[in-house]
Amino acid sequence: MTPQEALKKYWGHDAFRPKQEDIILSILEGKDALAILPTGGGKSICFQVPAMLKEGCCLVVSPLIALMEDQVQHLQHMNITAKAIISGMTVHETLLTLEACSNDEIKFLYVSPERLETKIFLDRLIHLPISLIAVDEAHCISQWGYDFRPSYLNIANIRDHFPRVPVIALTASATTLVKEDILDKLKMKSASTFMTSFVRPNLVYTSEVCYDKINRMLAIIKKVPGCTIIYCKTRRKTKELSDILVQHNLSSDFYHAGLEQEIRKEKQQSWLKGNTRIMVCTNAFGMGIDKPDVRLVLHADIPDCVENYYQEAGRAGRDGEKAFAVLLYNEHELEDLRKMPDIKFPSIQTIRSVYQSLANYFQIPNGSGSHQYFDFDLDDFIQKFKHTLNETLYTLQALKQERIISYLEQVYRPAFVQFICNKDDLNEFEKNNPTSEPIVKALLRTYSGVFDIIVRINEKQIAKILRKDLVYVVRHLQYIQQNGIIRYTPKKESPQIYYLQNRIKTEELNLNYENYLKRKKQYTQRISEMINYATGNECKSSFIGKYFGDFEIEACEKCDCCLKKKKDILTREAFKLAYNAIIKILENEKLNIDTLTIKTNIKKEILMEVILEMKHENKIGIDTNGNFFLK
Repeated sequence: MTPQEALKKYWGHDAFRPKQEDIILSILEGKDALAILPTGGGKSICFQVPAMLKEGCCLVVSPLIALMEDQVQHLQHMNITAKAIISGMTVHETLLTLEACSNDEIKFLYVSPERLETKIFLDRLIHLPISLIAVDEAHCISQWGYDFRPSYLNIANIRDHFPRVPVIALTASATTLVKEDILDKLKMKSASTFMTSFVRPNLVYTSEVCYDKINRMLAIIKKVPGCTIIYCKTRRKTKELSDILVQHNLSSDFYHAGLEQEIRKEKQQSWLKGNTRIMVCTNAFGMGIDKPDVRLVLHADIPDCVENYYQEAGRAGRDGEKAFAVLLYNEHELEDLRKMPDIKFPSIQTIRSVYQSLANYFQIPNGSGSHQYFDFDLDDFIQKFKHTLNETLYTLQALKQERIISYLEQVYRPAFVQFICNKDDLNEFEKNNPTSEPIVKALLRTYSGVFDIIVRINEKQIAKILRKDLVYVVRHLQYIQQNGIIRYTPKKESPQIYYLQNRIKTEELNLNYENYLKRKKQYTQRISEMINYATGNECKSSFIGKYFGDFEIEACEKCDCCLKKKKDILTREAFKLAYNAIIKILENEKLNIDTLTIKTNIKKEILMEVILEMKHENKIGIDTNGNFFLK
């Protein structure tokens, strides 16, 4: 089967997009590849097609559960075997998935970079028939990038076990410095680099100073019909803004990472199906979302880097039809943005103080804690130890980048149940507890094998079957467990901190301060570039291209900056034309404005503007009858 045949058979497309076929052929030749394709540019095709043409399994490293699940479901829909190993899976489920891979029953195995740190996974991974390693969102491997994730550095280690397996790194946004870092960190010495143009011909970029954002957003939304995404910086603002839109009879919902996973999925599906027109969200929304008919992406707050803005704005107009990316900002926000480097990169004294507080919070003595998970209640921690939110969050980020801890902001673990009694004891329990009997029956009928092994359950599904609320189901499951009938682990969604090293004395805690300050400098530069994008006069499409090293983009002729320049040019031309016409006609006679308008065939407004300028230069006069004459 050729790449074109695979593309047609599984994806239904007749032709590849720019660079896709070149990337695929390079991989099929056994070469490494770095693919920098814009948001919506079809990155997944670049590793999925060659994987289908090779024997064995494709290992895909991806940063987000939602992104993995979305791609797995998409592949399964095409009857391609794919699985993701995610947090919340039991050891038994993980081993079954790995066994299926070893038996060539799975074509694509999706894992998070953190999974590459676990011994149980690595011990089995090295024996799998891996044919291709795909690194999605590859910019996360660079500490000079905008979204550095230290766990990505583990990827290079597995290359030693698969020396002949090609690696493809994919990203939508990488500066020249980040590109070099990706190649270095992934040991891609002889990799081919592929980059398409960053131009989006159907996307109109605009930015504007705005102090009444609500009314301005309402005006824009009413002017641009169709599906819309509005990005906000804070979770609270997503709900507040969505509520205001609903009050104005607009179909709107909100989304952020603090919502339960099932609620997020429901909101996402409603938006994807077109039941919700507007999604007001943080940047937690969008990764892996493939909705082609988004007509407007509106930023209610200015992001802190061009990379984030480009990815988020790029979710508009993926169908190739005209779409708009609008950024609203004000001077106060720009000033706050300029202060961010000192906030985001706290002093070593602050970092040590928060590190000590964490040890006290979890009661970890010196020399212990390594490879242990701790549930982390951020609000409770701040209240008890009197640290600010920013101090805490950015210290956690610094400790994470130094490989001291791993902070998992949203750990999802589904509910599990296993019956631990015999059938006689179960019958006796049901007889004596008629209110719990329906739940027992629902478990047995809905989840096969629950009497023999630990099974993942969905408490919400059980509540729906029984027509009860979730609290009722959870309470009865806990009661059944207390009576020794089942072993029940409730669903859990909470942040966790994982210690990568044993706790050390606070005064001995040191960072690679040179790199720390270099990252701060890079961040300061990214903020400066974002402000330049918002406030500058350069074509926005060209600005984005140059930022990412694409210097061939020409002015788009339709962003706000291009339109302003075009208007200025037209005004100068019109001025010159009117100026010459006035001089020629008034050489021999005096005329009023109405007659001048008729004789020159130029709009009265333009003529008046030119006449006022000529009067200012003392080149024209006006008599008592209102007639103009040359001086």
